[in-house]
Amino acid sequence: MMEEHATQTTHPLIQLVINRVVEDSTTDTRIVVLTRTDDESEHFMVWVGASEGDAIRCALDTSTTPRPMSHDLIKSFGEHLGIKMERAVLTDVKSSTYYATVFLENKGVVRTIDARPSDAMALALRCQAPIYVTHDVWQRRSGQNLDAWLSKLETKNIGAQEEV
Repeated sequence: MMEEHATQTTHPLIQLVINRVVEDSTTDTRIVVLTRTDDESEHFMVWVGASEGDAIRCALDTSTTPRPMSHDLIKSFGEHLGIKMERAVLTDVKSSTYYATVFLENKGVVRTIDARPSDAMALALRCQAPIYVTHDVWQRRSGQNLDAWLSKLETKNIGAQEEV
């Protein structure tokens, strides 16, 4: 769904950067670990499918593929049509599912498109567009100690890799 955007948020958005993509071997998913760009050291994590996580990892590592991936194709369409991706925003969370919006600009008009967070992040990396989260979504992220959990998961993954 695409619509023109004219609303302002009451709280400033929190800018995030993708720190890394971690494999969750217990669920065959990937965890996208984002960190705030301000002085806060807290993490924000989004679970995505394996192929979606690999697409984000590929963009994060600036790897190239022999043929364009879907997100590369979308970026190319935008470049050829004069459309610039302004930003991606994680806008909502319902039943542990995150929602995102992609902001596009063309000829001075900003429009929004509903997107899966994984697609919004993969495209933002390729377009070098910033990624944000609303204060509300930041506040509603999981209440567990995410940093301790992430550390435990990464230790488990390192041990599994050494056994191979």
